[in-house]
Amino acid sequence: MTIDEKTAFHKTSPESDIAEILISGEEIQKRVTEIAAQIDEYYANSPNNLILLGILKGSVVFLSDLMKKIKSPVEIDFMKVSSYHSGTVSSGTVTIMLDIRRQDFNKCDILIIEDIIDSGRTLSYLTNYLKLKGAASVHTCTLLDKPSRREVDFTPDFCGFEIPDKFVVGYGLDYNEKYRALPYVGVLRDELYKN
Repeated sequence: MTIDEKTAFHKTSPESDIAEILISGEEIQKRVTEIAAQIDEYYANSPNNLILLGILKGSVVFLSDLMKKIKSPVEIDFMKVSSYHSGTVSSGTVTIMLDIRRQDFNKCDILIIEDIIDSGRTLSYLTNYLKLKGAASVHTCTLLDKPSRREVDFTPDFCGFEIPDKFVVGYGLDYNEKYRALPYVGVLRDELYKN
C-alpha cells in the first residue's frame, strides 16, 4: 500500500466532530455510582430476581458500568427495539427485533436500562409490554432524559441527567453507529447531521 493509499484510509478523530462536551466522563461515573446506590435501596426488600434489561445498542456502556456498582444480585438480559429508520428521523412506531424470553416473569423485577429518553414512546411501550408478559414489576432507568422532546406522559424511575434539546453522542449514544466509544456525552456539530 502506498502512502497516498494509507492517507485515503486515514479517519479523522471522533473528538473533532464534537461541538462541546455536555457531560464529562468523571461526572458520568459519579452519577452512575449514585444511581446504583438508589437501585440497591429501592430493591433491598424484594424477594424477586432483579433483571437489568438493556436496550440494544445504546445502553450497553451504561449497563456495563451500572451493573458493576450495584451491590444487589442482578441478572442481565437484552432487548433490541427500534423507533428510528436512520439518523435522527423517527418512524413513530416501536418494533421489537429481539425479545426477552423467560419462564419466570412473575418472579422478576425488571429494570429497563436505556441510554436516553426523548419522545418517551419506546419506554412507555416496553413498560406496558413487559407488564402484560407478567413481570412482577417493571421500572425504568435512563442515563439521559430530554423532557422537552416528550410526546407521551412518561417519567423514568431512575435518571442520570436531564439535558437540553441538543443532539448528543458518546458513552453508548451514536449517530449512524459512530461515536459510541467516546467516554463522555458530547454535542455533535450541527453540520454533520443537518441537511
